[in-house]
Amino acid sequence: MTNSNVLSRSWLILVVSTLAACSSLIAAFSQTAYEQATSIKAESLVLMNKATQPYSQHAQEVEALMLNVDKAYEYAKGRPKNEISTEQWAKMKDPHSNLLGGFVKRWKEQGQLSPVFVKEAEAQIAKAFDQIIELESGKNKENK
Repeated sequence: MTNSNVLSRSWLILVVSTLAACSSLIAAFSQTAYEQATSIKAESLVLMNKATQPYSQHAQEVEALMLNVDKAYEYAKGRPKNEISTEQWAKMKDPHSNLLGGFVKRWKEQGQLSPVFVKEAEAQIAKAFDQIIELESGKNKENK
C-alpha cells in the first residue's frame, strides 16, 4: 500500500469516526443501505468480469445492475443528513467518472474491454464500494 493510500484510508477512518460520533451531523446506520452496497458491489464485480465479452450479450444484466445503483442512490438521497453517502453513490453511477457508471459507458461504446483494463477497473471500483460500505458501517447504530 502506498503512502497516499495509507493516508487516504486513515483520513476516511478519521472522518467516519468523527461523523459517527456526531450523530446530529450524519444519518444513523441503515441495514438496508449496508445490504444494498454489499450486494451491488458483489453483482458489479461479477458483471465486470464479463466485460471482455460483447456488451450486447449482457445489456439486460447491465441495465438491471444500474437500476439497482440508481435505487441505492435514491435511497441514500432520501435519508436525512446523508449527503456524504449520496455523493459517493452519485460518483459511482456517473457515466463521466472512472467508477462503475464510466466503466459501463465505456463497455457499451467499445463493445468489449480488455482483460487488463477490466482487472484494473475492478480494483478501483471495489475500493470505491468499500468506502461506501465502510462509511455506512461506521455510522452510529444506536440512533436508528
